[in-house]
Amino acid sequence: MDLSFYATYLPILAKGALLTISLTVLSSFFGTILGLIAALARISKSSVLRKISYFYTWAIRGTPLLLQLYFIYYGLPQLGIKLDAFPAAAIGMSVCAGAYISEIIRAGIESIDKGQMEAARSLGMTYLQAMRRIILPQAYRRLIPPMGNEIIALMKDTSLASTLAMVELMRSARHIDSATLRSLEAYAAAGIIYLAMTTVLTVIFSRIEKKLAVYE
Repeated sequence: MDLSFYATYLPILAKGALLTISLTVLSSFFGTILGLIAALARISKSSVLRKISYFYTWAIRGTPLLLQLYFIYYGLPQLGIKLDAFPAAAIGMSVCAGAYISEIIRAGIESIDKGQMEAARSLGMTYLQAMRRIILPQAYRRLIPPMGNEIIALMKDTSLASTLAMVELMRSARHIDSATLRSLEAYAAAGIIYLAMTTVLTVIFSRIEKKLAVYE
């Protein structure tokens, strides 16, 4: 094993990994917000909101993330909207994550007994107050496992951002491969870093799940 290779190129991979983490955090944050909005719209009494939410999840879940990234980065400039690689990737991945997270949140909300909402409304709470104070605090405990899986998948999907000329972890490995022609070492190192990052996320969500289980 040539340790000098890793000593030379690990800092480059680490820099790409930081960009991968940043993209994952932003996409998870905004994706969760979009998902919550879409989930509440999907179960609302407004047929217009339900149809908009359904169309959003249907369109996004039915098309590849790579196509969505291409549309934002290469297609929107033809409409006069030009974005740099990082914002384009963050927007594309947030919108994609939101569609999947909305279904997770919707399933979590609908798993709560309907009597909880009826009881809250009988106490004079509005729909939003009942959601915020009664339903969501009970539902979020059940959302941790699927949300953890979605965020881990999102982290791995950041590798698609390399197609937008964004130098995240995967593209950093490609650059090293091109410069050194040592594909095995370059991609093995990138794989180990991906594995380390997803393992950390797995441990974090596992501990959160166990902690919340105490209150069930």
